[in-house]
Amino acid sequence: MSLLVVGLSHRSAPVSVLERAALSADAQVKLLQDTVAAEPAGEAAVLATCNRIELYADVDKFHAGVAELSTLLAQHSGVGLEELTPYLYVHYEDRAVHHLFSVACGLDSMVVGEGQILGQIKDSLARAQELHTAGKLLNDLFQQALRVGKRAHSETGIDRAGQSLVTFGLEQLAVGTPVPEWAAGKKALIIGAGSMSSLAAATLARAGVAEVVVANRTFERAERLAEILTGSDENEVTARAVRMDAVAAELTRADVVVSCTGATGLVLTAEAVAHAVEGRTGTPVADTGATAAQPEAVRTEAPPRSTGADENCPLDLAAVQPGFSVMGEAAVAGMDAATLEQHAAWVAGGTLDRRERRTPEADAELITALAATAATVGRIPERRRPEPVAERPAPFFFLLDLAMPRDIDAAAHRLAGVRLVDIESLAEASADAPMAADVDQVRRIVSDEVAAFGAAQRAAHITPTVVALRTMAADVVASEIARLDGRLPDLDERQRGEIRQAVHRVVDKLLHAPTVRVKQLAAEPGGAGYADALRTLFDLDPETVAAVSRAGDSTDTKDRPA
Repeated sequence: MSLLVVGLSHRSAPVSVLERAALSADAQVKLLQDTVAAEPAGEAAVLATCNRIELYADVDKFHAGVAELSTLLAQHSGVGLEELTPYLYVHYEDRAVHHLFSVACGLDSMVVGEGQILGQIKDSLARAQELHTAGKLLNDLFQQALRVGKRAHSETGIDRAGQSLVTFGLEQLAVGTPVPEWAAGKKALIIGAGSMSSLAAATLARAGVAEVVVANRTFERAERLAEILTGSDENEVTARAVRMDAVAAELTRADVVVSCTGATGLVLTAEAVAHAVEGRTGTPVADTGATAAQPEAVRTEAPPRSTGADENCPLDLAAVQPGFSVMGEAAVAGMDAATLEQHAAWVAGGTLDRRERRTPEADAELITALAATAATVGRIPERRRPEPVAERPAPFFFLLDLAMPRDIDAAAHRLAGVRLVDIESLAEASADAPMAADVDQVRRIVSDEVAAFGAAQRAAHITPTVVALRTMAADVVASEIARLDGRLPDLDERQRGEIRQAVHRVVDKLLHAPTVRVKQLAAEPGGAGYADALRTLFDLDPETVAAVSRAGDSTDTKDRPA
């Protein structure tokens, strides 16, 4: 059996694909169960975070394993296999180990060096253990990954290379101002009470916000988080819990909103954000988009011609879910690329802006360019065009969306006075972030640990064969001693004991050097063949070796992740 990982992350796929491929807790459970039920896989674990979905498995066939794991990911994510395949990456054997160790150290995170991934790896292992889908290989692998991650953070300054996604997001909201200075005295609304939301609430409390309000579908979890914040000695924040139906009212009081739920649809529409801004200012909110139409969810006048009322507009608003913005990605989610291209070309072709009529030739060029974009990234992204500072007022309402799929309509970023930071904008901001020199040291740690893990696995692979060889030798000695007892019945116990010890010493000395050496050789790259050589040379029964392996697995203590 061999280690295989198939997955996608922010490095291989656009946020829109990650959003659609996100796995709920129930979907992860079903994926694990179906993976171990599949023929090529004997063990399985899922690592699913806001910016990665990875399926780890112990497989007996590489190509069949890749095909099966890819198909299962597509089935359980709801994204078609043909669409998902271009964004998938595959790692096998030592490369798979290297990948997980790098992930555990934060080297593959959106924010390099963040430590939250360790908790997510721990949860992934615990889930696989509870479902009994993790055997010896994945238990050893994930336990070692946790140790490698902790070593990287304790022996290097990788923490200085980046922060948690929450901290990085708050820094993006603060736009160059120190977070404590920006947060001082503000009122925060936290939507969700999971690990990411809890971290956001605690970070804001330490930063100096005056109040934290927690909203969650399970009210008891919101209450528990509020109690923890109130009882903490690290801050003096006032915290309280509300039910989800109170969010609309709380939005008009909040200065900062952080949302990270497991919802599959939008939690905050652009309309809800617009109402909150209007509730604070007392005046209708303006859309600051330079060339885009006002979002459907916040429109206060008659619809512009780009909403499908115009003849020949290819966008069918009847297919748009309520609350989605017509000009945002959410409005066209699920529509085919050709329709997206037509609509984008039609909008950009001058229907919105009568001052900038386009010619048929220009439209043809635009459609060709959009088609190329769709073929490459699978979507027509919403263009966030920067406006001159004078045209956009300073933000006073701050939104941080850490959910995958997104909780907050992307169209909200165009509303005057609103600043929205989400996973997509964080990915763009982190792409140019400087990396600390400690990253090189962490990479060396990862390389050393991968080599050590591989050596340990290869050595463990030959151990059952060595045990079977020694068992066979012990059986031969016992048989010969019994035969000697029958031929020399007059020997007393002392004599029999001396003979027995002498024979055992001879056998042990003959086997000691070869077995020690074969373990050393097996631990080196390419050493897997030594087990086969031993079985052939000593004519060992394969079933005996397999029985030793099964016995070792059944008595092996599977520690829970620490």
